[in-house]
Amino acid sequence: MVALPSAFTDWFASKGWTVHPHQQAMLDRADAPALMLVAPTGGGKTLAGFLPTLAELADGGHQGLHTLYVSPLKALASDIRRNLSTPVEEMRLPIRIEDRTGDTSATQKKRQRADPPHILLTTPESLALLLSYEDAPRMFAGLQRVIVDEIHALAESKRGDQLMLGLARLQSLCPDLRRVGLSATVEDPPALARFLARHPDPCEILHADPGPDADIRMLETEEQPPWAGGGGAYAIPAVLEQVKRHKTTLIFHNTRAQAEIFFHNLWLANDEDLPIGIHHGSLAREQRQRVEAAMIAGELRAIVCTGTLDLGIDWGDVDLIIQVGAPKNVKRLIQRIGRANHRYNAPSKALLVPANRFEVVECVAALEAAKAHQLDGDPRGPGPRDVLCQQILISACAGPIDADALFADVTTAGPYAALTRAQFDACLDFVATGGYALRAYDRWQRLKQAPDGTWTLRDPRAARQIRMNIGTIQDSELVKVRMRGQGKPLGEIEEGFAATLTKGDTFLMAGRIVRYEGLRETTVEVTRTNHSKPRVATFMGTKFATSTQLSHRILRMFQQDSWPELPDHTAEWLSLQREVSKMPEADRLLVETFPWDGREHACIYGFAGRNAMQTLGLLLTQRMEVLGLHPLGFVSTDYAVLIWGLDRLEDPAALFEPGNLRTAFETWLGGNAVMKRTFKASAVIAGLIDRQTGGQRKTGKQATFSSDILYDTLRRYDPGHLLLEITREEALKGLVDFGRVEEMLDRTRGRIDHVALDRVTPLAAPMLLEVGKVPIQGMATDRLVAEEAMRLMQDAGLDESQKAKPRRGWRVPY
Repeated sequence: MVALPSAFTDWFASKGWTVHPHQQAMLDRADAPALMLVAPTGGGKTLAGFLPTLAELADGGHQGLHTLYVSPLKALASDIRRNLSTPVEEMRLPIRIEDRTGDTSATQKKRQRADPPHILLTTPESLALLLSYEDAPRMFAGLQRVIVDEIHALAESKRGDQLMLGLARLQSLCPDLRRVGLSATVEDPPALARFLARHPDPCEILHADPGPDADIRMLETEEQPPWAGGGGAYAIPAVLEQVKRHKTTLIFHNTRAQAEIFFHNLWLANDEDLPIGIHHGSLAREQRQRVEAAMIAGELRAIVCTGTLDLGIDWGDVDLIIQVGAPKNVKRLIQRIGRANHRYNAPSKALLVPANRFEVVECVAALEAAKAHQLDGDPRGPGPRDVLCQQILISACAGPIDADALFADVTTAGPYAALTRAQFDACLDFVATGGYALRAYDRWQRLKQAPDGTWTLRDPRAARQIRMNIGTIQDSELVKVRMRGQGKPLGEIEEGFAATLTKGDTFLMAGRIVRYEGLRETTVEVTRTNHSKPRVATFMGTKFATSTQLSHRILRMFQQDSWPELPDHTAEWLSLQREVSKMPEADRLLVETFPWDGREHACIYGFAGRNAMQTLGLLLTQRMEVLGLHPLGFVSTDYAVLIWGLDRLEDPAALFEPGNLRTAFETWLGGNAVMKRTFKASAVIAGLIDRQTGGQRKTGKQATFSSDILYDTLRRYDPGHLLLEITREEALKGLVDFGRVEEMLDRTRGRIDHVALDRVTPLAAPMLLEVGKVPIQGMATDRLVAEEAMRLMQDAGLDESQKAKPRRGWRVPY
């Protein structure tokens, strides 16, 4: 057992603390090349990660950078610096700790490169930027350890892939570099360990005591949940009562728009003027920092928030979590619950508020999964190649590239371990020339090969432009919102939403109602207003899809004889569904057909998640159009798609032949706007399109215009272009999620239960109230126009023979 220096043991004793077993285990294994700690939130895992570093630096003998800490959030880096500085100062250790994020001043960033601190806290993007400089080898020369915090969150996005490529580069500069990963509870620790470690080296996994189970239950409300919607407004009185009973409550929402609506309604109901705040990613940095400071000081009783507060920041005395809306993912639920009672061996307390009647079922399923410690998650695919293209550009900024050496480095990164040399060479060729269709244009001739075989920037001045566009976070097309006559912005709204505003329109921003006055350059100017019914800014945020595992658990619940775990109103609703129709099953596809409001409807219960069901709706209506069934529109949720049209669907099996669906999917995908959106995102990451030029960020319209022209050009002249391949890969697993459509088809294997009824079914009824209906412009529209024309002619007293014969003297146009 490795003993801590006496200064540490004395400090622990002065606090009445003892070293936890997993913290001691991290000390004992400090020399491991790769080590991952899985510990519950509040279990002291961050201190466990830093203890070996603090012990090694305690004697003051190390010069320069010793430990690099990487986290997903800028706020988390600054929070760790604040918390880590306290023991360092109290033990009077000769250790300098600094953070480096997008909020760090240019002067401090320059000084850090010349004189780095012992411990540097940063983000994946800032690390990538540091590695792009020629002096990176000097800055990182003495680096001993890298700590990746909340690695489970990073592994779910391209930011994690970029970080692993950065660690591969660091390892080439510092061969003895030790890697430490800190994670909350995850469903597949070995997979996460392989993601962290240098391939093919092993990674040790340490598990902390998980502590007591969380106290999670549904919030009881006097009013029943509505049949549809996502705001949870019905629960405001019950939520406010819980806020009054607790010190600090975090109220999580799945989207920014829902958070704004809920905060507005909560504020209107807050008769006692309790101090409450709002926190999400579209708010201005100053606004977020004010809320964070108030939280740390214990000045707020409640904070309405989104995923910006998901991760391991110690926000003070939070003693209750409320999740409004189904969590969609059990891992996310556990992560959010961990924000309450941020202490070791103290149970977290959380309440779930289903936004509508179906979410009652989903919340109960999530509660049961959490109690059974059954987490969900999909296996990671190979590292995305648009991120690799960016990494090649970053490497070129730092100096000449040896292709063989770079390929060897890249394939030590877990996500890219299976990358072939042909795939790597294709990325290198794209970065160097733009590819076959673009190599004639100077702007995409970015690398050149030197006589010694190495690759360098064709124009060294391009390094500045490349550095300005480093990163994988995709901004939605945003414009700033600013009070007229004031300097600091309130936050940002989507450019598309701003384009719909006319002077006098009102909307919610930062929890207040504002009035649109006009657009000045790329800034929306607003004034205060007392308008009581605002429009709501359409924040992009993240629209989560229910996980596959949670969907399967819901389907298993449906097969129960009764539902004693559900509220009476929901159990009665499901019982009625069973009486008049059928319950959906995991290995069969339920299709209900019925007339309603003069239209024929078909409801297909696929339980494949929101994106997949949206894609299924597009494909099925396209197939119905081919079959002459005249669809008019559809709407989708996580569990079903409802289609309406002019003709009754008699044979659903004709719609679900896998070959036909795949062909329809390929045809639809090629020219769809989804592909253009995906192409734009990948083109920006891969460096084909700049987000910023000369320090000025392009508007969303400018970037979209550029990407649309490039997309159409490549499809026409170079359909095998690397970026089109990347776009297709990203679209399949992202916006359209066709993999889950295929999973649905595979588990049902043509087994279709078609129930034809004369009225709406209980389970389908809420679908009729859903927002987001998608109209279909096709033969049904033409038929409706023709039928309306016939009716009008009949009303006017014209019969068929009169309509068929033009009057003498008329010319029939061709």
